[in-house]
Amino acid sequence: MKRVFLETYGCQMNVADSETMAGVLERAGLELTERPEDADAVLLNTCAIREHAEQRVLGRLGEFARIKKSNPRLVVGVTGCMAQHLRARLLDHARVLDLVVGPDGYRHLPDLLRRAAGEPVAQVRLDRDETYGDLEPRRGPGVRAWITVQRGCDKFCTYCVVPYTRGRERSLPLADLVAQVRHAVAQGFREVVFLGQTVNSYRHGGHDFADLLRAANAVEGLLRIRFTSPHPADMSDRLIAAMAECPKVMPQVHLPLQSASNRVLEAMNRTYTIERYREVVARLRAAIPGVALTTDLIVGFPGETAEDFAATEDYMREVRWDGAFLFKYSARPDTRAWRWPETVDEEEKGRRLTRLIELQHRISGEINDRAVGREVEVLIEGPGRKDPAQLHGKTREFKTVVLPNDGTPAGTLRRARVVGATPITLFAEPVAESRAPLPLVRLG
Repeated sequence: MKRVFLETYGCQMNVADSETMAGVLERAGLELTERPEDADAVLLNTCAIREHAEQRVLGRLGEFARIKKSNPRLVVGVTGCMAQHLRARLLDHARVLDLVVGPDGYRHLPDLLRRAAGEPVAQVRLDRDETYGDLEPRRGPGVRAWITVQRGCDKFCTYCVVPYTRGRERSLPLADLVAQVRHAVAQGFREVVFLGQTVNSYRHGGHDFADLLRAANAVEGLLRIRFTSPHPADMSDRLIAAMAECPKVMPQVHLPLQSASNRVLEAMNRTYTIERYREVVARLRAAIPGVALTTDLIVGFPGETAEDFAATEDYMREVRWDGAFLFKYSARPDTRAWRWPETVDEEEKGRRLTRLIELQHRISGEINDRAVGREVEVLIEGPGRKDPAQLHGKTREFKTVVLPNDGTPAGTLRRARVVGATPITLFAEPVAESRAPLPLVRLG
């Protein structure tokens, strides 16, 4: 076996996990390929948060079954949360599936692939100590490096499978994480994003997440720090102070709410009230003027009434998030809510979702329209994928900016004046000399 095709589904944690897997495979002498038809093995790194993601993976397995008919020696594997969550169901796909690996089995992938070439193999044991902190990821080209600081979750929201698929919380040593930041900067990355299921619950050896932000802020050559996703209940004054006092920590927070109804929040076991969330927002905005806030919301949770939904809609008008990821409730096996009767039918879920999408679209448009005429700092990420005559990048608030391509290299900080806006994009013209970029390492 020489060539492996690796495809990723789901959240940014999965992207970071795929980078870890890619590093493990390459150090074992295996080559990553961009086409499944050219591979000796294909791996799907999967998500189990929503049913739609699982259906996409099952459909993809059907495509690989056709490839396997012409190449019977092809090893087909599923890794990640779906592998952990639906291992029995996946193994029913024995005609196509040879390998099932949960989130804590990645360091053994080369050996597992070799074994799977002879017979189906499953490695789904959760490991209380596994963090992959000693494994160097194989990152692709770009300006942004993703660094996992904490794995697993102890929150046990009633709708969420993560504690069952990724295990309990465990964090990496602060010194090791700072070393990872320095290494990323040495490779040419200008921004780091700290990742965790509840990233601000980071704790290790007496250090907390505020300590990590301050330590990373001191790393020379690093321009920007972000993190995702924090839990509102763990957004302490100490952490907010660190965010405000560290100039490299960007004024942008993705703060999932899920519902603005206290009754629904309690049923979800979110461990905070809407009043607590409102206080956190007020403290963030007071400490970090101009901070951009985004969120996650779920409509149609079991028991959600029209009044509960109206509370969420009203709060959306009040808080005015810069953006929101909006979802219909999807019941997941093995969660507490799985056993609860659905009280909102799919048609009504769709209506509620559409109302929130339209409202957030309008609010995002109004917020972005106010940026027209202002100067912003843009970290250039490269030419546009659809139009190479344009550059694209991100503001400090993580707004997407499009501007004319004047040859400015990726990794450059650029001042630009916003000349137009949509709810999701700012259009700008450069107004100042660029700073010289650090060399970007192009891997793969």
